Amino acid sequence: MKTYLVTGGAGFIGSNFILYMLEKYPDIRIVNVDKLTYAGNLENLRDAEQNPNYIFKQADICDKEAMEALFAAYDFDYVINFAAESHVDRSISDPEIFVRTNVLGTVNLLNCAKKAWQTGDDQYKPGCKYLQVSTDEVYGSLGAEGYFTETTPLDPHSPYSSSKASADLFVKAYADTYKFPVNITRCSNNYGPYQFPEKLIPLMINNALGHKELPVYGDGMQVRDWLYVEDHCKAIDMVARDGRPGEVYNIGGHNERPNLTIVKTILAYIREHVDGEVGEQLIKHVTDRKGHDRRYGIDPEKIKNELGWYPETTFEVGIEKTIRWYLNHKEWMEHVTSGQYQAYYEKMYSGR
Repeated sequence: MKTYLVTGGAGFIGSNFILYMLEKYPDIRIVNVDKLTYAGNLENLRDAEQNPNYIFKQADICDKEAMEALFAAYDFDYVINFAAESHVDRSISDPEIFVRTNVLGTVNLLNCAKKAWQTGDDQYKPGCKYLQVSTDEVYGSLGAEGYFTETTPLDPHSPYSSSKASADLFVKAYADTYKFPVNITRCSNNYGPYQFPEKLIPLMINNALGHKELPVYGDGMQVRDWLYVEDHCKAIDMVARDGRPGEVYNIGGHNERPNLTIVKTILAYIREHVDGEVGEQLIKHVTDRKGHDRRYGIDPEKIKNELGWYPETTFEVGIEKTIRWYLNHKEWMEHVTSGQYQAYYEKMYSGR
């Protein structure tokens, strides 16, 4: 039985990955390690709780003793590292926590995996793989033309993307220095079920349903490439199993849209199908984010050519599935938008 250590598995992408993998592979075991910060939500994994091949452990990836104990207790074949502080606004107000989790936590995981898998000098247990889940933000910003490729120089512009780029370079260094079996994936903006509502799409859905203002940074014409989360999960699975050791794979949706277009699409759907009083009058342009990148776009040709992956979900289909999911899971939204999140929301958007 192959055993996966999935870190940050109670977050948005991690929980979707765990549910996808348990459904696709009934003969694997997954150990989910999550610190359960504000964005970690075990409600995301209710469908996995009764599965005997699923185990949850609350722990911090920066805790060396806790991670070494897990590696000793379970014979991991794969480490899939989703664990990260991931919201750019939070990184601007508190960069240090991003360095701790995203950089030091990654190095700690690398050291624990290296120690557990090493059989000799630059030799490791066959079939093992460490996969670092990263972001297209490490490449910086694009102009109106062109795409990020795996050879695009790293040029991060925010504390968040800088911490992710730093982690990526440590992963690369372990491959180069120790011949450690790794892959790095860099994805475009994910959307879909279970996404914490500090992110654009669930934030706009939630605010529109409550007739609240929809805060849009600057002119709203920042362009992002949108990737449905299930397509991303499929790509991570394929890279973990079949990606060439040491390689980086970009994962993109070929679904570029300005942020303002995303907001208007959500409003149009809710107005037509849910509440006729919801409209564009709710949009409020707020002060732009510091260092806000103008455009991201990913060229996914490498993963398509080498592994046969392609984004199966068009944005038109994916956004409707996503909105319907939130409409059908209002209780989930109510739970995650209470308490600490509300205080953060007021701090970030009041007076802008």
